[in-house]
Amino acid sequence: MVSERAKLHTALTFLQFCHAGNHIFLRIALNTGVSKLVFPVYRNITAFILLAPLAYFTERKDRPPINSYCLLQFFLLGLVGITMKEGFYLVGLDNTSPTFASAMQNSVPALTFLMAVILRYESLRLNRLNGIAKVLGVLASVGGASIITLYKGPTIYAPESPLAVHQGQFLSLFEDFNGKNMSLGGIFLFGHCLSWSGWIVMQAFVLKNYSAQLTVSAFTCLFGIVQFGTIAAFFEKDPKAWQLNSIDEAYSILYSGVVISGVAAAIQIWTISKGGPVLASIYLPLQTLLVALIASIVFDEEFFLGGIIGAILIITGLYLVVWGRSQETKSDEPENRVDRVEEKIDSSSLIQPLISVHNS
Repeated sequence: MVSERAKLHTALTFLQFCHAGNHIFLRIALNTGVSKLVFPVYRNITAFILLAPLAYFTERKDRPPINSYCLLQFFLLGLVGITMKEGFYLVGLDNTSPTFASAMQNSVPALTFLMAVILRYESLRLNRLNGIAKVLGVLASVGGASIITLYKGPTIYAPESPLAVHQGQFLSLFEDFNGKNMSLGGIFLFGHCLSWSGWIVMQAFVLKNYSAQLTVSAFTCLFGIVQFGTIAAFFEKDPKAWQLNSIDEAYSILYSGVVISGVAAAIQIWTISKGGPVLASIYLPLQTLLVALIASIVFDEEFFLGGIIGAILIITGLYLVVWGRSQETKSDEPENRVDRVEEKIDSSSLIQPLISVHNS
């Protein structure tokens, strides 16, 4: 039997493979000229079609009642996790580049860790080795992912196929900064990272009061569709933007909708419920490494020394955080046992008579 911990780490790793593939499909979609406002609407509609019946049939016996407070929480999850997160990303990407956007996203684990500590979802004891290990692990993972995106170094793998030349020309289109506002783009991308971190922490809070994970994901999608659809209807004036122009665009929408907004969103909220917001976010830098590896294999892109250094730091950071959390759990167990024994003694003393009476 696979342990719960092994399932959790396997799910988190699989989640980053899903996100890494999304970068590839999103690149294909943008190359077809897809509308940056219409694409998220279709993506989340596809996810809702998948999540809604799945949530209804699998959780109908265990689903808590939905009241106005729950609907408000779902609305805020849709606002922060879909409308703000995806909206800020699209505006930021439009004014910068995918490389810069990817580098900014690497701050999500650190921001999530900071939010979780402030809101006391995560303990931080710097006077203990496990607390220092968690901080160093977060910094190492963020630093490793940043090195992959910002530092190249000597070439480790250099394909000579025609596809590599074509891909180099394709990437140069995204690195053209003429007419772009880098400062504005950086502000919006930072808002995107804050939204992503806040969304992860908010999900942990909502799950404490409402345990039906698929229902939470489905309602988040629904409110995201309503919010983003309203924005797209107001700002996208060209009716042709709502038409699918190619099979590549359709595949990109299906992948982003089914895999990312559907399957990955459900896995993410499950990992948050099992491991907390920090563990769910610390795996995010892994997708930067996976994107570099996939791009070198699928698109015949060059792979640089920075990728090797970044990979070592990311894996080291993941190990430090996981080790720190496991040591923290072990060190807390004796204290919890002592507390339980004391509570048992205290409660038993309340019901025992001061003088025992023996029946003769």
